[in-house]
Amino acid sequence: TGVLNAIGRRDQPPSIPLNLIGDYAGGSLYLALGIVSALLEARASGQGQVIDAAIVDGTAALATTFFGMHAAGMLQTQRGSNINDSGSHFYDVYECADGKWLSVGPIEAKFYAEFLQRLHIEPAALGAQLDRNYWPRAKITLSQVFHGKTRAEWCEVFDGSDACVAPVLDWEEAPTHPHLAARQTFVSVDGVVQPAPAPRFSRTVPEVPTPPQPVTPENTTAALAPWVDERRIAEWRRERLID
Repeated sequence: TGVLNAIGRRDQPPSIPLNLIGDYAGGSLYLALGIVSALLEARASGQGQVIDAAIVDGTAALATTFFGMHAAGMLQTQRGSNINDSGSHFYDVYECADGKWLSVGPIEAKFYAEFLQRLHIEPAALGAQLDRNYWPRAKITLSQVFHGKTRAEWCEVFDGSDACVAPVLDWEEAPTHPHLAARQTFVSVDGVVQPAPAPRFSRTVPEVPTPPQPVTPENTTAALAPWVDERRIAEWRRERLID
């Protein structure tokens, strides 16, 4: 689809985006959207239909904006030469004094102005924000500045601002971040920390996931009951297809 080729830094191999882009975003989420859309349409028409949800189709659809920008001459094919692929100095990650990282993304002018104000940098010192000729030098300047404090110290500097700066957290740190803790973005199920159900609804609140249950005749029957009748369950049990 062209998406993998677009992700990564200039003159380096494409960066593997885990399997978030294809399997989950371009695959299962588009299939879920298709199911919901088909159910809504069936309420009006009374008819069912086949949902063809291919991973390549979903992944390509995710990149609609970027294909449009490329067609308009606003997006270069070279990785690491555009605003949001690490080409610019204002959409990247920077290492701090303690070896930890910050993500930076103040694209809009008002956010960029606050970003520089918090850093005590005059805009003229970095050159025009959208002029690619200034980006390499500006990136060096910001790298030097961010190396002057620890990640925690920078988080204090940008706390409560609209500068679009956030810490890059690992799997263990993320669930304890104050914002995520306040939103209860993560839950603990049977001692296992995991993301909570999303999205959220004001009226039909999703239940917290439950841990796996032991395989017993009672649990098997309860799991199958919403889908098949008792006669079929008994038949499968006689044929030893289920416990």
